Amino acid sequence: MTKEQNLKPFNGYVFIGILFALLVLIAVAFISLKHPAVLVLVILVPLIIKGFFTVNPNSSKVMVLFGEYKGTVKANGFFWANPFFTRQKISLRARNFDSERVKVNDKVGNPILINVILVWKVKDTYKAAFDVDHYEEFVRVQTDAAVRKLAGSFPYDNFEANDAEITLLSGMTEVNDALENEITERLEMAGIEVMEARIGYLAYAPEIASSMLKRQQAVAIVAARKKIVEGAVGMVEDALEKLSHDGIIDFDDDRKATMVSNLMVVLCGDKEATPVINTGSLN
Repeated sequence: MTKEQNLKPFNGYVFIGILFALLVLIAVAFISLKHPAVLVLVILVPLIIKGFFTVNPNSSKVMVLFGEYKGTVKANGFFWANPFFTRQKISLRARNFDSERVKVNDKVGNPILINVILVWKVKDTYKAAFDVDHYEEFVRVQTDAAVRKLAGSFPYDNFEANDAEITLLSGMTEVNDALENEITERLEMAGIEVMEARIGYLAYAPEIASSMLKRQQAVAIVAARKKIVEGAVGMVEDALEKLSHDGIIDFDDDRKATMVSNLMVVLCGDKEATPVINTGSLN
């Protein structure tokens, strides 16, 4: 047998009645016959008692008889089964796993810190009990391996991989889907169902974090400067066109160049400009 099979045990309350009836029978037989041989029936009492067990909600008992898998009890309640069964309890509840932060290299070789939050539960008790050793440890190890593989499949961002459409930082939906598929494939052999898998923490490793922050700041400054220059050029163009259209002043090429230079300094400077008032001739 290589797959899970449901086992239907006997009702435990019925066997409690059988146990009390047996005790009464032993007492009556011993009093009536007054022969010690009747006490042999007492051997049945601990065997019956040993057969009782309970199964709580979202729990199960895997039954094995002398090394042979007999089935899994998933129904809730008080039951009785063969007292020679060995019973392994396996929880069917959903569980959270918050992995440790591991240092790995992304697709372009940058060291990053990453961890994953996994929600999982046992789906096939046979596989969890017999196909792997310590299925909870198996989940932890395989999840870490999946995270390492995922991190090496995508760049952290697109600063160095300009052609990357999906990155760990921006493509969270696609990355989480890829992570969930990878973990599901790895844990299938252990009978584990992956309910959700997502990246919980993502950052550059400490040794390059400051350098990467400076690079991001530089990119942001360049982008801001570019936007400022584009706006300033438009404003200067509008100003010159307005002055010329209204006939306020006529510019030759030298004066136009001076005006453009002054306006660009005022509009693009980091600090407020301090004007110099000319009280003489413009020439």
